Amino acid sequence: MRIEDLKPLLAPGNRKIVLLVMDGLGGLPMEPGGKTELETAATPNMDRLAAEGILGQMRPISTGITPGSGPAHLSLFGIDPMNEDVGRGVLEAFGVDVPVNKGDIAARGNFCTLDANGLIIDRCAGRISSKEAAPICERLKAIKLPGVEVEIKHIAEFRFVVVLRGAGLSPDLNDTDPERIGTAPLDVVAQNGAADKAAHLFNLWIEEAKKLIKDEPKANGITLRGFATDPCLPSYKELYNLRAACVAQYPMYRGVGRLVGMDAIKFEGDSPSDQFKAVADRWNDYDFFYIHIKQTDSYGEEGNFNGKVEAIECVDAALPTLLALNPDVLIITGDHSTPAKLRGHSWHSVPYLLWAPATVRPDLEKEFGERACMRGGLGHITALDNMPLALAHALRLNKFGA
Repeated sequence: MRIEDLKPLLAPGNRKIVLLVMDGLGGLPMEPGGKTELETAATPNMDRLAAEGILGQMRPISTGITPGSGPAHLSLFGIDPMNEDVGRGVLEAFGVDVPVNKGDIAARGNFCTLDANGLIIDRCAGRISSKEAAPICERLKAIKLPGVEVEIKHIAEFRFVVVLRGAGLSPDLNDTDPERIGTAPLDVVAQNGAADKAAHLFNLWIEEAKKLIKDEPKANGITLRGFATDPCLPSYKELYNLRAACVAQYPMYRGVGRLVGMDAIKFEGDSPSDQFKAVADRWNDYDFFYIHIKQTDSYGEEGNFNGKVEAIECVDAALPTLLALNPDVLIITGDHSTPAKLRGHSWHSVPYLLWAPATVRPDLEKEFGERACMRGGLGHITALDNMPLALAHALRLNKFGA
C-alpha cells in the first residue's frame, strides 16, 4: 500500500506516538561469536519494553543497500526515497533555518586541508572547532556572483551550507569531494545541459573562496556535496493528520524533520536526558514526536565499539523521563546500521522495538538486541512500514473496505 492510500483510513484521535531514532543503531560483533554493541550494552529499560512489546528487523531501503541518513529517515517517515531525490544540501539548510525555495540550490560544504600541491590531506580540516570555522564562513559572505544571490551559513565544526538563488538553476550537479585523500577536490560538473549555469556559478564561488582561505592553516580548501532544491514533500499533517515535532541536536536531522512539516523544538544541552525533557515540556502540543540521537552513529563511524555501547546505555538510563509521559506508542529503532567494526554505514537490518501497552501483541523475547530482533514477532519489515504500524497501534487508522 502506498502511503498516500492511508489518507481515506485516517481516524481522529488523541493518542501519542514517539519515534526514538538512535542513529546507526545496528551493529556487528567485533569477533566471531561475540555480541553487537546493542547486545553488549546494559539496557534494563529497553529490555523491559522488549518484554512487554514486540521486536523485529527493519530494512531501511532494500536488501543489500547501504543507505545515507537522509533517505533512511524519509523511509521511516513513510516517504519512499527511491521516488524522492532529496540532497544533503537542502536538509542541512532547513536544519539551520536557511530558506530554500523551489529553484534555489543548496549544497553542504566541508572545509578541508590541502597541501602545497592542492591535494587533500584531511577531508575534514582537522575537525576544526566551530569557534575557528564560523569566522571563516563570515569571510566567505563577501563573495558576490553575477545574477544570483548567495547565502552561506556555518553549521558546526568544519561544515557549512551555501545556497544560490536565481533564475535557471538546476541541482543536477556532481559532488566535488573525491572521498579520499591524496587527490585534488573535483570541479562541479553538470549532469545535463540544464545544470550548466549552476555548475559555472558554483565553480566561480569555489575559486573566489579559495583566494580568501588560502592562508588558513587547516581550512584552506573546500568541497561541496548534496546539491538540492526544495522537493516540496507532503507534511505530516497532510499525510497523517498529526501535529508533529522534532527533537534533534544536529542540524541535518532537524532539517529532514522540517522538510516533512515537523516543528523543531529548541532545547538546552546535548544529552538524551535534555532531549527527553524537551519532549516533556511540549507534550501537550503535539501528537507525534521524532527524537534523534546522534552519538550512536558518531561512535560507530569512529570505530569506537565501547563508546557506542556507552551511548546506548546513556539513552536507556534517560528513558524513565520519556516513559513517565505514558506514550501510547513508543518505537525505538535506528535509521540504519553503523557497526563500529566497519567504521561506517552498512546494509544490515536495524533492530526495531514497538511498545504499545493497549494494542501490542507481545512476542516471547525479553531483551533488545539484534539476535532477539531476528526472532521477534514482527519479523522482517521495511522502514516504509513504520508509520502504518505506528498509526494502527495509536488507533488512528479505520478499517479498509466493508
